[in-house]
Amino acid sequence: MRVTILPAYARLDSGFSFIEILVALAIFSLVVGLGVPSYRDWIASRQLANHAEYLAETLNQARSEAVKRQLRVNVCKSDDGKQCAAAGTWSAGWIMFADDNRDGSIEAPESLIRHDGPPGNGITVTANHPLDSYVSYTNFGYARMLNGALQMGTFVVCKPGQKAIDVVLANSGRVRISRTARICP
Repeated sequence: MRVTILPAYARLDSGFSFIEILVALAIFSLVVGLGVPSYRDWIASRQLANHAEYLAETLNQARSEAVKRQLRVNVCKSDDGKQCAAAGTWSAGWIMFADDNRDGSIEAPESLIRHDGPPGNGITVTANHPLDSYVSYTNFGYARMLNGALQMGTFVVCKPGQKAIDVVLANSGRVRISRTARICP
């Protein structure tokens, strides 16, 4: 019978030493400690960007519908999803409708194209004066106020602690998204 003696580093018992476990736990806690806040921040910034893109998509759809239907299409802030709201902000939601008689309000024969509720997740949407109540597209796809004046301005999409995102409406009716360095309150 032959006996083989193994060196100390090649022992047959399996498992981890106490020091190996401590090093692994230290590395794990470091990864979790640095990774989780970054991941939360990334999720919050994506939610904000998604809503800004959604708002831009809504405005682009309204422009497209105005050209397709050959009549004025409005997007206005709405609390109830049925009528335009006179007060409040765009954070309550909005409706899109075909404005056959060009009066800026939705009546029985006019069709509601789309309704969107509040954004949620602490996201707010505000607009400067020309866009404070509504956005209106002519049958040529231009953004014009109900009285015929040019309509252009900026929506500000915000979430506390994140950088604001501007959704900018040009008088041609085109929409672009602009990331800013402003931190939301």
